[in-house]
Amino acid sequence: MAQHLIDEYRVSQNRACRVAVLASSTFRYIPVPDKDEALRARIREIAETRVRYGFWRVYILVRREGWMVNHKRVYRLYKEEGLNLRSKRPRRSRAAATAWTV
Repeated sequence: MAQHLIDEYRVSQNRACRVAVLASSTFRYIPVPDKDEALRARIREIAETRVRYGFWRVYILVRREGWMVNHKRVYRLYKEEGLNLRSKRPRRSRAAATAWTV
């Protein structure tokens, strides 16, 4: 909307942003490209070779390889890749077991 005001009414960016109730920093924001692809690939590779390793072990291996990354970033990428291990083995539900006996 702010760009429309600038083009149509020939007003400054600040004026257009004020009218549109938009922070001028938001209007000028340039998105930063995702630089996690190499790290994401490495996490996926570790998880494929060491299937039973959970997030913490993968994080430690990544740090040992020299990646200076925060554990929260590694956890986010680990979850986005769908690599979560089940913490408990699934058990048959009691309701399903009793349904067959009736």
